[in-house]
Amino acid sequence: MLMPHQTVRQIPIAQPTVDYTPRLHVAIISDGNGRWATSKGLPRSAGHRAGAETVRRVVTAAPRMGIHTLTLFALSSANWKRPDVEVQGILRLLHEYLLTETTHCIDEGVRLSIIGRRDRLPATLRQAVADSEAATARGTRLHLRLAVDYSAREAIYHAACRFYKVTELSPESFSTVLAEVLRGGSTEVDLLIRTGGEQRLSDFLLWECAFAEFVFLQKRWPDFTAEDLEAAVMEFNRRERTRGALPDAIAG
Repeated sequence: MLMPHQTVRQIPIAQPTVDYTPRLHVAIISDGNGRWATSKGLPRSAGHRAGAETVRRVVTAAPRMGIHTLTLFALSSANWKRPDVEVQGILRLLHEYLLTETTHCIDEGVRLSIIGRRDRLPATLRQAVADSEAATARGTRLHLRLAVDYSAREAIYHAACRFYKVTELSPESFSTVLAEVLRGGSTEVDLLIRTGGEQRLSDFLLWECAFAEFVFLQKRWPDFTAEDLEAAVMEFNRRERTRGALPDAIAG
């Protein structure tokens, strides 16, 4: 939580011609839809719909920035505590997105996966998820993962419950079990972006973000642009990532 005298560091807009780090896994906590709508005198549902448009912009822009995996936090397991009308509205938007964007994903080489629980989703939505995943399974340009009814702690717990059956006990084999629990795979996050001004992970990809770089933005998700994504990737490329070692050791 920000103290009154603190401000979130603003990331400068990147220049258009850069050499991007290849094959990045970028995860985004797309926060601020409801507050964006409220600030404009609109219902919160309008903010979620505007946020869905932002998803389209970001998915289109991501591959040219060296991003091979993009994980977006669509619905937290904790969000079931919100009014039912809001949660159901988010689920309807997700269903609509799958129905309208699957063909576009196929055309653009985007593989779509859903990570998180599925048993609490409506049956029609579960079928739409399965259909979209099957239809886009051959996409290699970008792996788009939408976290729906997702809790990192719950995923880690269920992976731990299965892990005792594994013959090879190692962090790598645990990651494999976690990937099976998530269905949509599990790879280390390089860059974590959170919009909306808050500075916390909110139970998102806790295992995968162990060595991630974090970028926090005041800008709310509906206002997030391809230029903001590019600026965050530029910021990532400027940082020195030692993963606990000395810089000289990383250089060899």
